[in-house]
Amino acid sequence: MATVADLEHGQKGVIKEFSETILPIKLLELGCLPGNTVELVQIAPLNDPIYINVNGSHIAIRRSLAKQIGLDIIEDPSAI
Repeated sequence: MATVADLEHGQKGVIKEFSETILPIKLLELGCLPGNTVELVQIAPLNDPIYINVNGSHIAIRRSLAKQIGLDIIEDPSAI
């Protein structure tokens, strides 16, 4: 399964599930929930952290945390 860490710049995906049962509450409060759309906005120079857009909320998360968020990658961005 693809994860948020697998996204390329500008690519989008729909959150499907979490590989760990515990995620920071702040991420859930900012809309990082199954069914919501995630877009990779930017990657830091040393590949960590990554900057994502989740339903209008811009969030910087560590790559290790991004690997725990499973998603379905959207092949056609105009399909949203």
